[in-house]
Amino acid sequence: MTNLTLVRHGQSDWNNKNLFTGWENPGLTKKGVEEAHKTGNLLKKENKNYSYLFTSILDRAINTADIILEELGIDQINIIRDQALNERDYGELTGLNKDAARKKWGEDQVHIWRRSFDIPPPGGESLKDTAERVIPYFRDKILPLLIEDNNILISAHGNSLRALVMHIEGLSSEEILTREIATGQPISYEFFDGKFNL
Repeated sequence: MTNLTLVRHGQSDWNNKNLFTGWENPGLTKKGVEEAHKTGNLLKKENKNYSYLFTSILDRAINTADIILEELGIDQINIIRDQALNERDYGELTGLNKDAARKKWGEDQVHIWRRSFDIPPPGGESLKDTAERVIPYFRDKILPLLIEDNNILISAHGNSLRALVMHIEGLSSEEILTREIATGQPISYEFFDGKFNL
């Protein structure tokens, strides 16, 4: 049986300030570093022996992964970084405080942009757009490695991981909108005979 573990990066400085982050590159907060260490310790107890680590190209995911690898004591692993795993691009919302965005565009409109499946903010991506880059990448690059019995760790972002969870668990576009992906909390799936199980 093969394992796939998904980890959302630890809390970033912009998460802490309640800002739309998207493809910007803030660092981890002290809490985010602690979350990554905690995640690494938790995964160490599970003894998964990861062969591959996939991350986005954004520092918060890379730094979280580096801390996890340090906690796991892994120094030999195949590391692949790809923009396909980046967070959803928030377009004109990027860098704005979420409360300020609500004042500018209205609470209902910002809620629609954040929580609808296929309505993007101005100049940005919807969750559907994010899924359309994440899922093909998963099918083409990650799934074949799972089929070859490689344990895989993915360190990425709330919305890129939400798209993966939707695909892996067969959730509808409505069901995934209520699914929260917490910072620093691993989600592990067993992969056997072409199927995923939590």
